[in-house]
Amino acid sequence: MHAIVIDGEQLSWQAMEPPPGPGAGEVRLRVAWAGVNRADLMQRAGHYPPPPGTSEIMGLEVSGTVIATGPGVEWPAVGEPVCALLAGGGYAEEVVVDARQVLPLPEGLGLREAAALPEVFTTAWLNLFMEGALAEGERVLLHAAASGVGTAAIQLCRAFGHPCFATAGSEAKLAACRELGADAGWNRHDGSFVEAVKAWGGADMILDPVGASYLADNQQVLNADGRLVVIGLMGGRQAKLDLGRMLMKRQRLIGSTLRARPPAAKGEILAALRRHVWPRLVTGELSPLVDRTWPITAVEAAHAHMQRDANIGKVLLSVGGEE
Repeated sequence: MHAIVIDGEQLSWQAMEPPPGPGAGEVRLRVAWAGVNRADLMQRAGHYPPPPGTSEIMGLEVSGTVIATGPGVEWPAVGEPVCALLAGGGYAEEVVVDARQVLPLPEGLGLREAAALPEVFTTAWLNLFMEGALAEGERVLLHAAASGVGTAAIQLCRAFGHPCFATAGSEAKLAACRELGADAGWNRHDGSFVEAVKAWGGADMILDPVGASYLADNQQVLNADGRLVVIGLMGGRQAKLDLGRMLMKRQRLIGSTLRARPPAAKGEILAALRRHVWPRLVTGELSPLVDRTWPITAVEAAHAHMQRDANIGKVLLSVGGEE
């Protein structure tokens, strides 16, 4: 098979041995499309190594067709089109993954659209409803809201009755967020979001991929009993925490990652996704938002696009070309 290999500062499409398996409980997929995530950019820069025992190949989500199943796999069957959440290995023609991390294509969606689902909707669901424990009607502040995760989170907030305030890096991105269902927004280039969010009513839960540079402002706008869920470190990893404010307002700070969780834990999250999110994808209440696509051999252009923060929604790589 062929896969994208990190070769110094360059990425190259090289022939290599396919991954071993499938073993017990695993399936082998022929990859049609692979999703691009900021974690991929961090990995190639040396800042986010894959978990031990995981493929060194980038790529955390794919769509494709099952071409082999290991012992004990009852679903999916060979020949079935699916999408999958990975710990790595997606930038390749074939991948082996635990069957618990595989989902069917929602009725009406093709392989291209389905590749935009696993990482972003899993991350958004996990951190809004499981880590963030949203209760009925609670208000949400979403940072980097025009990203893949952000656009999924906006739609989930709208679908499940949670007002949301979006921050993003341009007026065009904010317009896209409002079109998806955000109730209010703030351009990060206009300075601090604190007064705008306070005037909106504050946030009961914050989903933040920025980290250190937003911590102080996040604490200021987080309501009593609020939860701040940090899922990224784009703004640094060291910051001062106001423990007095945290205690007086009973604020909770939660760190959350998805990639390193074991297959059983990922399977539980995906089972919840299949129950609560997949039916809404079928009806069109929720939908994948694809920004742009490139062939896998043009991965450098796709990464540069994301590095410039130019995307609104998902960036995809065509591997097998099937729609």
